[in-house]
Amino acid sequence: MPTTKFQKVVFAFLTVVITVHLFVFYNLSIEMGGMSNHVFMASHKVVLIEFAFAFLLEIFIAGPLSEKLAFRVVNPREAKPYVITTAIICATVGLMCPMMTFVATIMYNGITIEFLAQWMQKIVINFPFAFFTQLFFI
Repeated sequence: MPTTKFQKVVFAFLTVVITVHLFVFYNLSIEMGGMSNHVFMASHKVVLIEFAFAFLLEIFIAGPLSEKLAFRVVNPREAKPYVITTAIICATVGLMCPMMTFVATIMYNGITIEFLAQWMQKIVINFPFAFFTQLFFI
């Protein structure tokens, strides 16, 4: 895990580059009724916007808060490194998934009378995907 501020920014950048692409493909394929080549063509319209939101949210909100939340559960002086990393990943997913799903719901569905229901549904669909992509790809 990164320790300096510069390392944290670089790690956040790399994490966001990987996960934003995966989530854009995943959410667009859900919106379009399944994976197709059209998903990849449509993704370029939203990747940069979602990247900007994800990077800023990770740097200013989720990154600092996830460490605080993780260290409430795990003692960093006594726990093994993989336990600390897993705790931080779980806290990050718990924070980033609702925030980025909020952004995705606005981008894909707009703000309508059904916004809250659509947002909650997307959280339920995105959370397992978010957890496993963070845990296994990062």
